[in-house]
Amino acid sequence: MSKHELEVSTETSPIWSNHVSAPDVNGFSVRTTFPTNPDGVEVMLERWAQGSEEPPHAHPGDDMTVVVEGRMALQFFVRTAEGLVPDGKPVVLVTGQVGYVKAGRIHDAKYLEDCRLVYVHDRAFAFQAEG
Repeated sequence: MSKHELEVSTETSPIWSNHVSAPDVNGFSVRTTFPTNPDGVEVMLERWAQGSEEPPHAHPGDDMTVVVEGRMALQFFVRTAEGLVPDGKPVVLVTGQVGYVKAGRIHDAKYLEDCRLVYVHDRAFAFQAEG
């Protein structure tokens, strides 16, 4: 898989598709939540304590994390015959930054400070442990 195939951004993520125009509000569109909208997103407001972490895992849809407060690190992995191998250096996100993870991309998360996050998942959320 090429690096380009693994990148997700505001321009490429399906999280920003399937919006509908709001009636009587010029220039505004919205994507509502799953499951009432099968083309929707699932949104979570998350709080993580400093020192907590998530093991290597993947999700079925692209996701976007907005760091409202704190500092966290994501490590990406690839699966080899020997098991999971880190793919690049950890990506550190701080207050005000946004991180994207492509569907099926194996990653972990470590919370370096207390964190408050807005987590958006394309369609229904699921967690697949990859350890």
